Amino acid sequence: MKKENSRRDFLKKSAMLTIAGAGMHLAGNTVLGSAIFPGSEGDAFTLPPLPYAHDALEPYIDSQTMQIHHGKHHKAYVDNLNKAVKENKLENIKLEDLMKNISKYPTAVRNNGGGHYNHSMFWKLMTPSGGGEPGGAVSHAINTAFGSFSAMQEKFNAAATSRFGSGWAWLVMQNGKLVIGSTPNQDNPLMDISELKGQPILALDVWEHAYYLKYQNKRIDYVNAFWNLVNWGEVNRLMG
Repeated sequence: MKKENSRRDFLKKSAMLTIAGAGMHLAGNTVLGSAIFPGSEGDAFTLPPLPYAHDALEPYIDSQTMQIHHGKHHKAYVDNLNKAVKENKLENIKLEDLMKNISKYPTAVRNNGGGHYNHSMFWKLMTPSGGGEPGGAVSHAINTAFGSFSAMQEKFNAAATSRFGSGWAWLVMQNGKLVIGSTPNQDNPLMDISELKGQPILALDVWEHAYYLKYQNKRIDYVNAFWNLVNWGEVNRLMG
């Protein structure tokens, strides 16, 4: 208990220092489909702005977590990815193409490119007006693949909570059918090295920094809260 409280206090203190020192540079990049367009500073990739305010996902995801997660963690992935692509002369390759051929590139491109791709997708998969059961094509696909929405939720939750350490849970289109799985670290199903392959249409970040300030070690509470935010319109769009 003492160790857990110390960890919690450390994370909270770090969060406050981070927010106090954060100069939130959100201008620049636009995420449109699979393309990541360059900003005004000559970098290959820039941090996309959140599609909502930091506190818009309350009470399910707190404002403090969103500020740190987007403004510090995601920004660090972008900065480190730009450094890696410059060092390896990869500036003219689209992010999605980097993912699909990631085995050809250094670990820094894999980790930071995955972090940038995954988070750029993740922000748009949540909305303050989200939640509930899906409609449209994704609803039919879920029922076909899993029998019901609740059965899909149960399997997705299991993938999210059983991922040891850091990673992501995914709902992907694989050969015309929906499949659920998870990946470690910042890997994703587009990567040619991933055991889980397919076109991602729903993603959940299960790294501790995504939930620890609010939920501490209760990952399942965070996973359950996520269903109140899912942007099913975006999921349908990604499914095509």
